[in-house]
Amino acid sequence: MNARKFIAVNSREALKLVRIELGDDAVILSNRKVGDSVEIVAMADAELSRLSETNSNISKASSAKPTYSTPNKQGINQATLLGAKMLDANAKIEAVPVKLTSTKTIPAPDQTGMMSEIKSMHTMMQEQLACMAWGDMQQRDPKRTTLVREMINVGFSPTLSRQLLEKMPANADKAWVQRLLAHNIRVVSASEDVVARGGVYALVGPTGVGKTTTTAKLAARAVVRYGADKVALITTDSYRIGAHEQLKIYGKILGVAVHAVRDTEDLKLTLSGLKHKHLVLIDTMGVGQRDSRVAGQAEMFNAVGAQRLLLLNATSSGSTLDDVVRMYHGTGVVGCIPTKLDEAVTLGTVLDVVVRHKLQMHYIASGQRVPEDLHEVNLEYLLHRTFKIISTHTPFAVQELDFPAFMAGSGAAPAKRAAYAV
Repeated sequence: MNARKFIAVNSREALKLVRIELGDDAVILSNRKVGDSVEIVAMADAELSRLSETNSNISKASSAKPTYSTPNKQGINQATLLGAKMLDANAKIEAVPVKLTSTKTIPAPDQTGMMSEIKSMHTMMQEQLACMAWGDMQQRDPKRTTLVREMINVGFSPTLSRQLLEKMPANADKAWVQRLLAHNIRVVSASEDVVARGGVYALVGPTGVGKTTTTAKLAARAVVRYGADKVALITTDSYRIGAHEQLKIYGKILGVAVHAVRDTEDLKLTLSGLKHKHLVLIDTMGVGQRDSRVAGQAEMFNAVGAQRLLLLNATSSGSTLDDVVRMYHGTGVVGCIPTKLDEAVTLGTVLDVVVRHKLQMHYIASGQRVPEDLHEVNLEYLLHRTFKIISTHTPFAVQELDFPAFMAGSGAAPAKRAAYAV
């Protein structure tokens, strides 16, 4: 086994050297202080795989048991001791003879258990070292780590927060963070506004996200600008009780005709009679993002050339919003409208999803009033509001003492990195 030794001024720098030389999946065997420096012993992840392979030379060895103890979580000193014992054990590891089935080599039970313990030890030590690195950074640069903690507490993901931390200059402040976020949030220009540009647009999203109300809000804006005779409303929601009647009431107030369709052919026929309209808005049936009807809905709108606006509920969790975007997103989706901003305690989550999925924001919706509660996107105000209220009294807030462990744990399984512009 080829173990490598790395020495640096602190754990963070030593881990950087490990990643450069051995990659992100390197196995940390030991970590200790050597004078004013930190010494880390590590090996490439590929070495672990080789331990499970049968070797003719190894099979001739005796059946002596390896000399390492079961890992526990009593602190970094215990982890260091385990790592040292593991180095000694790896020099003496002997395999139990294996039974061949066809052409594949099957590891013996003792060998499989040993591999499981080594991997468990690897994960434990990686988390402990990452925790030490974050703690060290928190002491050396409290201003930057405080900014990252604030980002997490207003809803931004640890993934985005860590990447911003890497880009932060020494004199960074909250204004710098807001400028960088504003640079990465896409907002449509005045010429790309759906009301100004016109066309056929379907508003899609899960149940309860506010599609019918938002459809009425957009229609009201178009009526004020172009007149009721230039706007038409269509509903495809034949499942929800009263859905057609609700849109019909809005249409009556605005003086706009409302049409109900059932399938693709019906929609094609209806749209052919509305070619003279400046803007046609389609209110859709609320469908959970994992419902098989989402794909059928997308096929119907693609067949008639209708573009789609995806509505995102700002009160939803980040994982839910990620799932919604993955399931609903497609070539026909031209942007999004975050809704229920008045109900959301934190806004960072929906903005994080918009940034990572590179969605264009057309409007934001923050209430039930038509048309008052539909607003053009003012990034300066939106980001100011995002960071304005940071409550540390909720049990969901990350406290200063919890921060190193939280960030070390969230980084234990590296996520796919997204590209953010600076």
